[in-house]
Amino acid sequence: MKRITELPKLAQRPADGHKGTFGKVLIVGGSVGFSGAPALVGKAALRSGAGLVRVAIPASIQPVVAAIEPCYTTVALRDDANGQMAPEAAVVLMRMLADNGVIAFGPGAGTGAGVKETLLSLIAVSGLKLVIDADGLNVLASCGGSGGWLAKKKADVILTPHPGEMRRLWQSAFRKPMPENREECAAQFASKTKSIVVLKGAGTVVADGEKVYVNDTGNPGMATAGSGDVLTGVIAALIGQELSLFDAAVLGVHVHGLAGDAAAKIHGQVSMIAADIITHLGHAFIQATE
Repeated sequence: MKRITELPKLAQRPADGHKGTFGKVLIVGGSVGFSGAPALVGKAALRSGAGLVRVAIPASIQPVVAAIEPCYTTVALRDDANGQMAPEAAVVLMRMLADNGVIAFGPGAGTGAGVKETLLSLIAVSGLKLVIDADGLNVLASCGGSGGWLAKKKADVILTPHPGEMRRLWQSAFRKPMPENREECAAQFASKTKSIVVLKGAGTVVADGEKVYVNDTGNPGMATAGSGDVLTGVIAALIGQELSLFDAAVLGVHVHGLAGDAAAKIHGQVSMIAADIITHLGHAFIQATE
């Protein structure tokens, strides 16, 4: 397994570029009581250079999500009795794929029948660039591995689990114990699922089954609600700017950590919140591209 140490670089922005040049990101998630998660993803994607960001959420929370940030647009999805996206959401989103370069799925979505049906529909689309986080990962774990979502998978996928989500995913796909070594765990799961795995935590690991990168930025203050949503937005935006999935994940975790380190200098590790990480993404991108 080859260890990667050199960071990918974004191409210089052309002088005649427009918002369509820099990627169209569609974020799918949210539910009643969890409107903040997709909003954080959207704000992070914007701060990470995405030209156009759309946030698709259940209709009942659309006014809340729209009010959080005026720079993205929102799409109302039919919701079920629990305030999660209904099965009909899959039809609406499938019609939107041609006009979006990358989909980020899961933050705040819940794990209801509509969420499951929508994710399984998306993951079966050949060539679709799909970042799956949070409740999207929990849905996959509940669907089983070899006989479930893996049998349907045709999309190009990044999975972004924290250790608990990784354990549930592992148990759905393997019958053997999960390795304690984080690099080996991420590499084996990436190889099994033919996905890019971003195993979050201290020293976040990015693996594709052949290459591995271990991140050295970030601090314990980033262990706060919403930090993972920010990372999802950063990675999705970098994919939209035509980095490969692996390179987007590597640069994304590095920049995310740099932003957290900058935020800690201002707010301290105790008081840092996820929105502070977004605030410092600009500084982080400047530092990463020097």
